[in-house]
Amino acid sequence: MKKTTGVLMAIALFIASLNLRPAITSIAPLLETIQNDLNMSASIASLLTSIPVFCMGIFSPIAAKLGGRWGIERVLGWSLVLIGIGTVLRLYTHSTFFLLITAFIAGFGIAATGPLLSGFIKRHFPKQVPFMIGVYTVALTLGAALGSGLSAPLQSNIHSWQTALAVWAVFALVGAPVWWLFVMRSIERSTIAASMQKMAKLPWGNKEARLLTLSFGFMSMMFYSITAWLPQIIHGMGYSEVYAGNVLTIFTAIQIPVSLVFPILLKRYPSRFLWALVCSSMELVGLFMIVFSIQPWIAAIILGIGAGGLFPLNLLLPIDATSNAQDAATWSAMTQSVGYMIGAMGPIILGWIHDMTNSFFLAVIGLIIINLIMIMIQLVAIPRHTKQKHIESVV
Repeated sequence: MKKTTGVLMAIALFIASLNLRPAITSIAPLLETIQNDLNMSASIASLLTSIPVFCMGIFSPIAAKLGGRWGIERVLGWSLVLIGIGTVLRLYTHSTFFLLITAFIAGFGIAATGPLLSGFIKRHFPKQVPFMIGVYTVALTLGAALGSGLSAPLQSNIHSWQTALAVWAVFALVGAPVWWLFVMRSIERSTIAASMQKMAKLPWGNKEARLLTLSFGFMSMMFYSITAWLPQIIHGMGYSEVYAGNVLTIFTAIQIPVSLVFPILLKRYPSRFLWALVCSSMELVGLFMIVFSIQPWIAAIILGIGAGGLFPLNLLLPIDATSNAQDAATWSAMTQSVGYMIGAMGPIILGWIHDMTNSFFLAVIGLIIINLIMIMIQLVAIPRHTKQKHIESVV
């Protein structure tokens, strides 16, 4: 790969990765305003976060097949267009049903983009996989932080939650043409269709694969529950909406440096079991701090550090468990597709608890229970001593 072409593709990758979370994280800071304006219950409101995550679970395997048939580069380009359409349509939202439709459209684009970007890195940056995975993770987290941190101030200044949600289409409006210019024009047509190999059968019958799927699922359930409801939980404790939105921004932003430092720590202390317990315990501490109303912004930092470590760790576990790249790919597809569907249930469960009790106290207790279940799964699923397999990264 020529150096200039590689740089242009890396830029396109970074901008594309920025699109993977703002359509989800921009909802939470404005959720109370949206609920009041559209007369929406908490259970229905939770779908605004859960629908894209369900899409990530349902359509990820389909995206892999589309990539194999049409080429991952082409499918990625059209996925960015879908994300842009779903996001910009929120500008015209005046009903609950229409807003849910925008969540589905954006979610479908996100579902196709996430897994295929990993394949794109594997193909075009075979000698820089760890570095480019870092670029991908940092951009994803940065997009999430911007969506959660700036949506409330935008809404306050322009007095329109629709515009505050739709503005995040800018990443796709820039990303799609950049992708077509920097990527599609840099590769030969004959190589596009061969960009992904046909995946083997998913390991449904393997006990270890099922346990790792549950681990990924409960990790996702924790993350998306916190992302969806943390501002409302903090606001319910008596803090202002701006402060509550800032707490979510802290939770998201702290994951950026964590995603950079964690691979270094993992190389020095390679025990996956140790880091799983450390990160899960940090989330548990953060939740108890919220229960007892102890400095929400510090609790958000602790929660963010835990979440920032658990995500890459759960991506790595299927690779550790397999002996070749093809098996690692199928295990990763299974853990993520089913795991995201499990994760999507978290915001719905918390919304249902709030509707039944008219309080977020029991919702936080529910998160603590989910966290404890996740730790118990980790105790069974993750080996005490990790023997890393010498295979090519497929994360």
